[in-house]
Formats: sequence, structure tokens, C-alpha cells
Amino acid sequence: MGRAVARNRRTLTGLGLLAALPIGFLALFFIWPVAAIVGLGFADGGVGEALAEGETWRLAAFTVTQAAASTVLAVLAGLPVAYVLARLRLPGVAAVRSLLLVPFVLPTVVVGLAFRALWPDGGLTSIVLANTFFNIAVVARTVGGLWAHLDRGGEEAARVLGASAFTAFRTVTLPAIMPAVGSAAAVVFLFCSTSFGVVLILGGGTLRTLETEIYLRTVNLFDLPGAAALSLVQLAAVIAALAVGARARRRRETALRLRPSTRTARRPAGGEWWVVAAAGGVLVLLAVPIAGLVLRSLSGVDGWSLAGYRAFTGTGEGVPAWDAALNSLRTAFDATVLALIVGVLASVVIVSLRRSARVAGEVLDGALMLPLGVSAVTVGFGYLVTLDDLPGDLRTSPLLVPLAQALVIIPLVIRMVLPVLRSVDERLRQAAATLGAGPLRVWREVDLPLTLRSLVAAAGFGYVVALGEFGATSFLARPEAPTLPVLIAELAGRPGQLNSQLAYASCVLLMVVTGAVVLVIDRLRAGQSAVGEF
Repeated sequence: MGRAVARNRRTLTGLGLLAALPIGFLALFFIWPVAAIVGLGFADGGVGEALAEGETWRLAAFTVTQAAASTVLAVLAGLPVAYVLARLRLPGVAAVRSLLLVPFVLPTVVVGLAFRALWPDGGLTSIVLANTFFNIAVVARTVGGLWAHLDRGGEEAARVLGASAFTAFRTVTLPAIMPAVGSAAAVVFLFCSTSFGVVLILGGGTLRTLETEIYLRTVNLFDLPGAAALSLVQLAAVIAALAVGARARRRRETALRLRPSTRTARRPAGGEWWVVAAAGGVLVLLAVPIAGLVLRSLSGVDGWSLAGYRAFTGTGEGVPAWDAALNSLRTAFDATVLALIVGVLASVVIVSLRRSARVAGEVLDGALMLPLGVSAVTVGFGYLVTLDDLPGDLRTSPLLVPLAQALVIIPLVIRMVLPVLRSVDERLRQAAATLGAGPLRVWREVDLPLTLRSLVAAAGFGYVVALGEFGATSFLARPEAPTLPVLIAELAGRPGQLNSQLAYASCVLLMVVTGAVVLVIDRLRAGQSAVGEF
């Protein structure tokens, strides 16, 4: 008994040391800056006044309304695609599964300009459709991952007893996939409620969400109490969405464990062809903005033109687009390395705590998800307020942007690595430990080989997300060293046909790079379950 207690103490001590880096990173580069901004707002006594303003709640209402509309539309559009991916065996399904990820990781500024090419005047409809475009993949792959594991026996039994296809779906299948639908909807709502680049470009200055209003009040008006109040409202909504998503995710994992992991795909029959047609229509609609973006990049005043692509090495004013692209590549690399270190350590700690201190593991998991939903502007301005208190002035350091981007992709790394680590048979670790392997060697010999694919995929996925990150980067990037998404937004706001063509050409090049990386990632992940990847 005494040896077991001593071993448990050593284990908890080791976990504490491992947890020090992710907890310290979260505290230093997220909690402290956000708390500083909120504290400044309270110190001026304006938070209560801002919360009492009708404009604040009108912004909150619009934020929730557009996010809810986008979520409903994404779920409705994603379900037939999820069915095709999970239940039907058709040529090209594997390619569709990979290509679906491309819209999800495209930079918001790229998607904003793509929809502005279709709707020059912007508006609510274009905002909702752009957010839906982003998030159909979340629904299709999250729901499809669970749907593929459902035994068809329940549906077939209902049909034998006289139920129609729709009744069998409503009474048997839908309840079984609802945990995945709820999980996907919570994530989509979170992404849509904090959408920045899309609303900034398509809102036309008149339609504003909490996210864009925080930016306006912080940067243009220097209204810290107002920005702090909006940040508090947004943070409350984010915590609620994360709680719903975590609960739905746990139900989804439980549902998956209770059902056989059998292949249920078959050739379409009967009414399933209508589902195939609906899914095909969704895919065509996804292709329209991308095609419009490409055509716009090739259009000039006098017809077809490659002037935008030829101007890529120099804009005539400001930073050349080529230099901004190289800066994007370097910054994304730094952010990805940092996010991998913190994210993998956090995943190891969460998995280990699940065996010895489950509540602590869930708290850490939830805390590390918070940066996904808090305003990037709030975090960025908090950096400028707090980081000058540290040795050296990080506010002028080139590491500032990678630090902010790492905060965004750490949750994504954890969501991709954690399910795989949880699926590793604990008996393999115990056998290695019995043979004398220490914790580090157990990780190297057991966990690493089994999770290597997910680690590589997480690195690639994090890289493309950092490459296109716009919210925090637009606030923190130095004028002489912008990233490509920041420069694209600047070019789109400048007068002149050449600037517009260069902006669209840069969007196309960024989209091609992003798509190529995503296709490679999905090939690496072939054979692994899609459940939990978002």
C-alpha cells in the first residue's frame, strides 16, 4: 500500500511538472492580457454603463441571430453530405471528404472577398452564407464520423415493422446521431459568433457583431470600458457554447463506444438518390464562391488579365505581396511549433488526469478551449497593455504574432491529438512500464508511434490555420511586416483596379496553398476515425 501511495504521488508530481508549461502559457498569454483589459474597463467605471446601453444588446442580438441562422443552415446543408460520406459507397467520396476541409481552413479574408465578388453590397444574407460555407465541413465530418459507426439494424427493424424511411430516420437514426449534431452545432455557433474577417468585409460598416465592435471601440475610439463590457458579454456566450459542446462531445464519445465500429457503407438505393442529389447540390454551391474568386482574380477593366499575378512581387506602394507571403510562412511555422509543444503536453496531461483526477483534466481541457471564442482584438490589445512589464519588450518583437496565432491553434491541436491518445490501449502502457520503461520511454515506444499520424496532421492543420489567421494578426502585425491576409485586406480597401486584382490574385494563391496542405493532411489521416477531429 505504501509503495502504491508513493507511486501515485510521484505520478501526480510528474503530471504537475508537465502541466506547468501549458498552464503557464495560458495564464501568461491569455488570462493575464484578457484580465488586464477587463480590469481597465472596470477601473474606469464604464462597464455598467456600457452594459446598460441598448446598442450593446442590439449588437449581442445581431451576433446571436446571424450565428444561429448560420448554424441552422450549416446543419441542414451538412446532414445530407454527412449521410453520403458515412453510409453510401460512391466513386469520389474519399476526394469529397478531403476537399470539404478546404473551405473550413480558408482565411476569413479570402472567403469574405469571395462572397463580396458575388454580393458587392454585402449584407446579412452574404454574412450568413459565408459563415455557412466555412462550417459545412464541421457538420459533415463530425456527424458523419459517428453515423458511419451506427448499425443499420435498428433502421431496418423499424422498416420491417411498417415505418416509412422518414419515420425510421426520425425515431431511430436521429436520436442516435443527436450527440454529434449537438457537438457540431455548438462548435459552428462558436465560430460564427466570433467571426471577424467575414463580418468586417461583408458588413459594410453598418452590420456589426460583438467581435467587430470590440475592434472598432478599441482601435478607433479607444473606448476601453465599452470594449471590456462587450468582451464580458462575448466571454459569457463563449463559455456557454463550450459547455454545451463539451457535454455533447462526451455524449458522442459514449454513443460511439456503445455501438459497433463496423463499415455500413453501401450502394445507394431508392430514396437515397435524393440524398445524393441534395449533397451534390451543396457541393456545387460550395464551389460557386471559389470559382467566383478565381474569375475575379483574372478580370480586368478590358477583359481577362493576369496583371494581379504579375504584380505579386511589388504593389507599387507599401510592402510587396511576395514579402508578406514569406512573412506569413515564417510566422505560421513559429506558431505551429509553439502550439505543438503546448498542445501535445496538454493532451498528455489531460489523458493522464482522466485516470487519476478526471475533474481536473476536464477543467484543463475546457480552459485551453477558451481562446477559440474570446475576441482576438481583446487578447491583442491586452498584449500591448501587459507585455511591456516582462523582461524585454515583446510588443515590438516578431514573436508577438506567432504567440497570438498559437493561442488559436492550440485548441485545434488538442482536439486532433487527444482522441487518439485516449484510444491507446492502457494495457500497452502498463506492459511497457512493467518491463522497466520510464514514463518518457513509454511515450516514445508506445504513444508516439500510435499517434504520429495525428501529430503530423495536427502540425499541418495548425500551419494552414495560422497561415490564414486574420483576427489577432490584423491588430498585432507591424506595418512593415504584415502577413498576406492582412495585406489582402489592406489592398481590398485601397482604390485602384490593380490593387483589387492583386488582392484577389493573392487570395487565389493563398487558397491553393491551403488546399494543397489540407489534401496532404487528409491523406495522412486516412484510415483514422473522423470522430472528434474538430
